[in-house]
Amino acid sequence: MRWWKWAGLAGLAGVAATGVVTARAERRRRAYTPDEIRERLHARAAEAERASSAAPER
Repeated sequence: MRWWKWAGLAGLAGVAATGVVTARAERRRRAYTPDEIRERLHARAAEAERASSAAPER
């Protein structure tokens, strides 16, 4: 096979792999209920607030 055929096959494999990774991430993201998402956001906001209040001011 010529090099450009290999390059084309590698490109197709890369596109397919990207699609798999994207689909997996989407399934993981959709697995949370709205209440779980809300709880996680509140926890992250509280953590960020604690971190910013603990940081020394300049």
